[in-house]
Amino acid sequence: MDVALWIIAGALALAFGTGGATQILLTKQRYGALAGSQQWVEDFGPGHIKAIGTIKLLGVVGLIVPPLVGVAVVLSPLAACGLMLVMAGAATTRFRRSEWALMGGDVAYLAAFAFLAWGRFALAPFGA
Repeated sequence: MDVALWIIAGALALAFGTGGATQILLTKQRYGALAGSQQWVEDFGPGHIKAIGTIKLLGVVGLIVPPLVGVAVVLSPLAACGLMLVMAGAATTRFRRSEWALMGGDVAYLAAFAFLAWGRFALAPFGA
């Protein structure tokens, strides 16, 4: 089970780390042009997009670092829960924009973070 959690955490960290870094480093116009299916960018200002990218990167650090070093391991499932909230917001934005097909990807990421949070909470030796 632990191997599966690490694989899922690694894949999610790669995806969200890349996405978050792109949101922080690129301008709103370049990010919108680069990510062709990302019309949601039109609804947000440049500061909001950079804040979302920063939250994603902090979540990625929280997913990987605590269980890797074995310190404050409770932060990993909490980071997964936080990224679930980010994806709930993403799905809500897709719902508001009637982007039904794209909302499926957001829900899939949300489910993956939920599985990761459940697995890390179940396996973590909190207080041990």
